[in-house]
Amino acid sequence: MAQSRRLELHPDRLFPSDPVVRDIARRLYQQIKDLPIVSPHGHTDPRWFAEDANWDNATALLLLPDHYVFRMLYSQGIKLEELGIRRKDGAVVESDYRKIFHIFAKHYYLFRGTPSRIWLDTVFHDVFGLAETLCEETADHYYDSINAQLAKPEFKPRALLQRFNIELIATTEGALNDLKHHAKLKGTGFETRVITTFRPDDVVDADRADFAANVAKLGEITGEDTQSWQGYLAALRKRRAVFRDHGATATDHGHPTALTADLPMKEAAALFQRCLSGKASKADTELFRGQMLTEMAGMSLEDGMTMQIHPGAHRNHNKIIFDRFGADKGADIPSPTEYVQALKPLLQKYGNEASLNIILFTLDETTYARELAPLAGHYPALKLGPAWWFHDSPEGMLRFRHQVTETAGFYNTVGFNDDTRAFLSIPARHDVARRIDCRFLAGLVAEHRLTEEEAGELAYELTYGLVKKAYQLK
Repeated sequence: MAQSRRLELHPDRLFPSDPVVRDIARRLYQQIKDLPIVSPHGHTDPRWFAEDANWDNATALLLLPDHYVFRMLYSQGIKLEELGIRRKDGAVVESDYRKIFHIFAKHYYLFRGTPSRIWLDTVFHDVFGLAETLCEETADHYYDSINAQLAKPEFKPRALLQRFNIELIATTEGALNDLKHHAKLKGTGFETRVITTFRPDDVVDADRADFAANVAKLGEITGEDTQSWQGYLAALRKRRAVFRDHGATATDHGHPTALTADLPMKEAAALFQRCLSGKASKADTELFRGQMLTEMAGMSLEDGMTMQIHPGAHRNHNKIIFDRFGADKGADIPSPTEYVQALKPLLQKYGNEASLNIILFTLDETTYARELAPLAGHYPALKLGPAWWFHDSPEGMLRFRHQVTETAGFYNTVGFNDDTRAFLSIPARHDVARRIDCRFLAGLVAEHRLTEEEAGELAYELTYGLVKKAYQLK
């Protein structure tokens, strides 16, 4: 059993052990550590900011939305039912939040060496002022202390935006979302700080069982004939305009692969009809997703929205978990992803457009130096997103910088985004990125590949400047 110890965050955490490089990293970090946080891509609930109500429970806030937490616990034989994860069939699951928190505390040692441990310890120490490590014997103290603090006015969502120095945070909503929470923010002064992102997967992924129904609903919402190819495209343009009216500056596309296509209009229309009919093959639905990436790039060129492409996740790999609990339950797995041939149709059409912003992400690190850096180092439309998801970690960030910088440079990357549902961990995640970037830059200074003045300018850009430019944030 893990014993309680003093919870301390070392001021040099994540910096190099070499004293010369560490001193440079410290100086760089001091220059940028207090810059505002820009969080341009994430999955926090807009209802939190619209209603600005207190959270009332540590378990519901910190554990239940965090698939990093319960995937680790599940891997060690703890059933999701024991963690209070709702089943699709309505079967009884644990509902005692204190008991669930005790299970988490008892097994907190499992997170040693993981980024989750860094993020959570930072939340416990910096946000809640807890002074001992989490374990079974401190579980009740943690649970009661966190719940008591969550009830205070200064722990309301908007107050925490201020406390965390979050200049902007973007949520992510599907094409059919009514955006009522973002609408409620209008006139509060927060509508420019909490913005939405357009994610049309619900109406472009023909492998979904609800695809045809979603396309029909898209037509009802927009007044367009979405049973026709041209009406469908017109409806998507209308929805993009609505999202822009609610602050969106970006779109997001979570496709299984990076395949793109540029079909003649008649072929695209025929493919769309096969997908609507439910008679499309797997090759058809994959081709349709590829065609829609190219269509969306064209729309981004028209309306100025930054386009984010997030391919390569094998979603819901564990069928038993998916059947019992649904999606996003920690069973998504990275898969190999090819970019050079896959993106060529889109890039031949739009890649040379300097006014177009396409941000590429990957879960396949083998593509960094071989494919992604050379692509972004050539095409004006392309930029590289940060180390993502499974690689949003100290080592993952360093691997990213080491492999892409020589070919793509720094200015073909877009800073950091946290991509999280865990609101309270956002400052911790950004702090990790800032420390790792300063560590990497300090190494270049120590090797006399950069001056310290240049490294300071780069630290600012990687923390604040590049993200605002890439996502077109004023």
